[in-house]
Amino acid sequence: MNHELKIIQTADGSNTIYNPEVGENYHSRHGALQESTHVFLNSGLKYFLEKSGAELTTVSILEVGFGTGLNFLLSADFCTKKKINLDYTGIEAYPLTGEMTSQTGYDQYVSAALWQQFIADYPNALTAEISLTAYCQLQIANCKLLNFQSDQQYDIIYFDAFAVAYQPEMWDEIAMAHTIQFLKPGGVFVTYAITGNLKRALKALGCMVEKAPGAPGKREMLRAVKA
Repeated sequence: MNHELKIIQTADGSNTIYNPEVGENYHSRHGALQESTHVFLNSGLKYFLEKSGAELTTVSILEVGFGTGLNFLLSADFCTKKKINLDYTGIEAYPLTGEMTSQTGYDQYVSAALWQQFIADYPNALTAEISLTAYCQLQIANCKLLNFQSDQQYDIIYFDAFAVAYQPEMWDEIAMAHTIQFLKPGGVFVTYAITGNLKRALKALGCMVEKAPGAPGKREMLRAVKA
């Protein structure tokens, strides 16, 4: 329940939220901002754009575990500055309240206009697609991963569920198969974690898997490209 959640400062000075029911933070205690920037913005979105070679004007992202919205905010701010149209879908079974989201302090990492629009419209994104800037559309599917359905395929998947020790059902072969069906051929899947089971599951689904340098506190992370 949201009133049990606690704002926690991480080692890089940015905040995360501790969920006592799960027993885990939403981000790495070594740095929420560092982790989101390294794993998702740099190793996911920027990597995809560089890999594509051409000057893309539109990109689509599916995030499993929308959480605090930090990954979205960093991606939306980057795309707005680069004038890239961003179509962003988050999956979140237990969305935060608008009040809790507004207390994260993430306003200092993105433009004031984006932050203000996000805080004002966040509740609406849970029921419909909303436009936050001229370049950014957001919708949040308020459901569990296996209940998410869409005809759309995405350029990038941010997989940001709680760690396998806390949510093993989010990382098994069934969850991965359900997730990867929404990734375009040539699309990029990134997550902060890397395990043998995860690598095997993604390879079995036709993905080319690589180890990439991890965020502070983790030696490695996983990135995969769908064949």
